[in-house]
Amino acid sequence: MTEQYLPVLLYIVIAALTAALILLLNKLLGPKAKHRKDYPSKLTPFECGSDLLQDNNRRVSIRFYLIALLFVLFDLEGILLYPWAVVGRSLGKIAIIEIFIFLFFLVVAFIYAYRRKAFDWR
Repeated sequence: MTEQYLPVLLYIVIAALTAALILLLNKLLGPKAKHRKDYPSKLTPFECGSDLLQDNNRRVSIRFYLIALLFVLFDLEGILLYPWAVVGRSLGKIAIIEIFIFLFFLVVAFIYAYRRKAFDWR
């Protein structure tokens, strides 16, 4: 039984050693930060080589999180439907009925989100 897990364990050990080696080489060969206090502009973030246009301390609307949550839910729906679509011809009638019940619940969830104005940006 343990011989079956040996390749997986070996893979994990090699991956961990590779990550540790990369971090060590970065620490040894990377630029040294001796004079950070002398150059505070080096610590400020920039985008595409130019200064920031505004502060990042503003609040983000909760609607963005709601849309992201809805995207994740409906994206999972696609992931769950894919295996059924692959073996669709070999499934029996019960499985096809289950697929339609699943799709019905998804349509109901979408209508619920639409009626609750989850997609309104006002």
